Amino acid sequence: MRMNELIPMLPVKSISASVEFYQKLGFSVERRNDDWGWAMLCFDDCRLMVDQSINLHRDEPRQSVVYLYPENIVEYHQQVRRNGLVVPDLDVTFYGLTEFRLDDPDGNRLWIGQNKSAGA
Repeated sequence: MRMNELIPMLPVKSISASVEFYQKLGFSVERRNDDWGWAMLCFDDCRLMVDQSINLHRDEPRQSVVYLYPENIVEYHQQVRRNGLVVPDLDVTFYGLTEFRLDDPDGNRLWIGQNKSAGA
């Protein structure tokens, strides 16, 4: 048996605010249902779901982390800034990745990086 795909689903307070945020990261809406409070977002072969219905404790901070691996971290970092998001400078981690980290509007952690030997 083989696992074919993994798609994280993040709890959010507002589908509209979340979709707007993730579009600034380069994602587009593949499917969306405002009646459900749900959307499937995509960026090339990557998929991410955001969902209001799983947000059981709306005022508590989120504990999830999604790691994104762009092809070129430097270009992607610049693109995200041009799209209007305030993000920290790139940093090289102790485990050898060039990355930056940020929270989405609901406190879900996004770590975005590339192996520094891959050209970053």
